[in-house]
Amino acid sequence: MSARSIAVIPARGGSKRVPRKNIRAFHGRPMLAWPIDAAKACGLFGRIIVSTEDEEIAAVARSLGAETPFRRPARLADDHAPTPAVVRHALEALSAQSAAGEIEYACCIYPTAPLLRAADLRRSFETLAARRDKSFALGVTTFAFPVQRAVRIDAQGGLAPLYPEFREARSQDLEPAYHDAGQFCWGRAAAWLAGEPVFSDRTLPVILPRRLVQDIDTPEDWETAELLFEAKTLLGAA
Repeated sequence: MSARSIAVIPARGGSKRVPRKNIRAFHGRPMLAWPIDAAKACGLFGRIIVSTEDEEIAAVARSLGAETPFRRPARLADDHAPTPAVVRHALEALSAQSAAGEIEYACCIYPTAPLLRAADLRRSFETLAARRDKSFALGVTTFAFPVQRAVRIDAQGGLAPLYPEFREARSQDLEPAYHDAGQFCWGRAAAWLAGEPVFSDRTLPVILPRRLVQDIDTPEDWETAELLFEAKTLLGAA
């Protein structure tokens, strides 16, 4: 483990669409257990910090081997709190406790990432560490369907292309598009503290296979994640 790197897992208690999703049982364990396990297994973190305002989540996090050295303020625990601000608060809180002086990297790991692999955390760290001109390394994956061929439902209830200029384009001729995988974002501590934007040309992509990516915001997302987890386990994709 390196004292220069910490993991920050933002796990608030107020999820509405999937209540208490951060500690709800997922394949027999609290959801939070899976990303904490991956953080431990990658061997890169001097500390694994769970940022929460919720006492029950804090207790579960500690039982799983993570630390909860502070409580997240309510202003950073609602539906609108941006994740970079939560990571910045964690670094500032640790600094106030005289514990952040040697931190060079902070990796934000999402609490609902049961498909996260330790190998991807290591790979993304190496990607960022090799590029001193970059601030972040973000896990991304491709969209399953070309975004340029998206359609919308118009005022009359019919379908209309969102991008009419690509109506006749072949899918193989369209530029691939990527989205945040909702698993992790490595960043230099100085960049988090300075409030640098994550989505910029100073961020490196770390491409993940779609079969190992599922953001969990709805009950349907949860069910899909369970199926992907079962497939991952059967295939031995550690």
